[in-house]
Amino acid sequence: MAEDVGALAQLARQVRRDIVEMTHAAGSGHPGGSLSAVELMVGLYFAKLRHDPKRPDWNERDRFVLSKGHACPVLYSVLARSGYFPPGELLTLRKFGSRLQGHPHRLKTPGVEVSSGSLGQGLSVANGLALGARLRSLDIRVYCLMGDGELQEGSVWEAAMSAGHFGLDNVTAMVDYNNLQIDGPVEDVMGLAPLAEKWRSFRWHVIEIDGHSLPAVLGAFDEAEATRGKPSVIIARTVKGKGVSFMENATGWHGLAPNDEQLAAALKELA
Repeated sequence: MAEDVGALAQLARQVRRDIVEMTHAAGSGHPGGSLSAVELMVGLYFAKLRHDPKRPDWNERDRFVLSKGHACPVLYSVLARSGYFPPGELLTLRKFGSRLQGHPHRLKTPGVEVSSGSLGQGLSVANGLALGARLRSLDIRVYCLMGDGELQEGSVWEAAMSAGHFGLDNVTAMVDYNNLQIDGPVEDVMGLAPLAEKWRSFRWHVIEIDGHSLPAVLGAFDEAEATRGKPSVIIARTVKGKGVSFMENATGWHGLAPNDEQLAAALKELA
């Protein structure tokens, strides 16, 4: 695993290039919310998550649940760059017969733990994995990445209440708090504030960070792992479309693929 922050930053740039290239090749997909989660995913897969691409079914691996399944381009990129499948396969995103579907499919794609796409369900799945590990005395951690708009789903808060009740300190939730969803700013659609206080009221340990600072991301993972007796949530303030100037903080890039000219401009910025 690459633990040097400089090496991780280079990986993050590569992952961003992958995201714009694969959505361009597909002619569809969700670049905005994939780009905002890059540092979280790079930090997790290359410096924290215990996993082995050569043994994807290794029983003692940590588990990751991408609850915001539409952001699968960022997951596919880190899986490819980790060695689960060749990076060249990324350009088959959403193509007929591809292993890289428009939302993650655990029976199709090596390294995918949970099929997802219907929002609001991932944290419940993560809780189930954590409880199962506890019953089997299996020392693993479970990570779950959610979108901020997804937190408008009531099922998320049922899961938050459950994890707090059972003291699932092997669960770490991550909120990609970019404050934009498909219909506009999150606070206009259905406000989440005060978000940290809400999680604390459900008996969670809350860590608030700049989600694009790799040192902050790595420190948050360490703090979550060291927390005992309660689950942890990392509220990561991010920028939708981060790294590509014309995509940043632009609602329209939630689910729009770049054309040829936009791809060239994006790759120039990410060189």
